[in-house]
Amino acid sequence: MINISNLHFSYGPQKVFSGLSLQLQAGHIYGLLGKNGTGKSTLLRTMAGLLFPQKGKIDVLGFNPGKRSPDFLQQVFILPEEFQLPDISLEQLLKYHSVFYPGFNRKQFEKYITEFEIPAISTLQQMSYGQKKKVLISFCLACNTSLVLMDEPTNGLDILSKSQFRKVIAGALDENRCIVISTHQVKDLESLIDRITILDEGQILFDETIEVIARKLLFKISFDQEDLKDAIYTESSLRGHALIAVNNTSDESKLDLEMLYKAVILHREKINSVFKA
Repeated sequence: MINISNLHFSYGPQKVFSGLSLQLQAGHIYGLLGKNGTGKSTLLRTMAGLLFPQKGKIDVLGFNPGKRSPDFLQQVFILPEEFQLPDISLEQLLKYHSVFYPGFNRKQFEKYITEFEIPAISTLQQMSYGQKKKVLISFCLACNTSLVLMDEPTNGLDILSKSQFRKVIAGALDENRCIVISTHQVKDLESLIDRITILDEGQILFDETIEVIARKLLFKISFDQEDLKDAIYTESSLRGHALIAVNNTSDESKLDLEMLYKAVILHREKINSVFKA
């Protein structure tokens, strides 16, 4: 679905990507993780054809995104972190914008709006930031595009809304759709994504499926000093030492995405050596 090869991009003298390559397939929810300013938003905008690389090749759904052909645009929806909305009703939003997306489903949109508890009588400018974000998420998913790109979608959502978001996203995935979620709030996506891509300083440090991570790594709490000696990464907690170790026994453990992210950033070579073995 998406094939990025030898991507180079910079803002003037500031380099963002120098030879980045990545492949994404349909039927998956990808978590694009990284600190602010590492190129996550730039990568999404490049996929959507909003930014143009200086070098390299990007193929999205068989199209060159930079040409922004109508057939391409109606298959892609990008939900930005920052947005400006006009003072219109939900009905007007659908009237003016849904026509650009052949797959738009009004009943689906109304279902999401109900699940997010959005008051239908309000105009967009009468809503809070979180409500506006949920309206855009609902519209985005109801457009039924093949590719969904979301930049920090949980920013501005309260705890219950984040739970609703995970439920709605999980229900929206099918074998023909690819969803890419960019965030630095890793805990929000822990139970949702099935592949993790970690970006730092314009490079991909880590790219693996949840299934492979669970098979290769063990996440646990321990008071045993021997466990700490063999650990790839450790941090103290009130319950003992949280650690990541090589999973030599095929035991199942609960993924701690925040710990994994820190381990990749701080001990990249150790983590990658486990997956190359």
